Amino acid sequence: MEENKSFHYTYSAEQQQEIRDIRKKYLAPEEDKMEQLRRLDRCAAQKAQAWSIVLGVTGTLIFGLGMSCAMTDLTGFLGGTALMIGIPVSVVGLAVLALAYPVYNSILKKERQRIAPLILQLTDELLK
Repeated sequence: MEENKSFHYTYSAEQQQEIRDIRKKYLAPEEDKMEQLRRLDRCAAQKAQAWSIVLGVTGTLIFGLGMSCAMTDLTGFLGGTALMIGIPVSVVGLAVLALAYPVYNSILKKERQRIAPLILQLTDELLK
């Protein structure tokens, strides 16, 4: 009585690739150094951009309020002093609006100085 001992193995490249793809979905995503470098660079600019947009919108709204006071006839409401109130309010709005770009440059410079060591370390590793 002879026993038939045989080994049966089937290999499917498609099945192996599907297994790898499914496994990849459940692993923690790895951020490569180039993507990390791009993210850090964007982060510095986004903070400066956000502050300058807030100042720009605030200045525009204040300026618009002053202009609407100066250009409308509010003699019954403010006793004829709408023009005298509107012009200084508009000037304040323009001053706030004019600060947006210098604030952007200042924050961008500070953020770049803050992350400079990490950026330089990453670029040294990428250039090796």
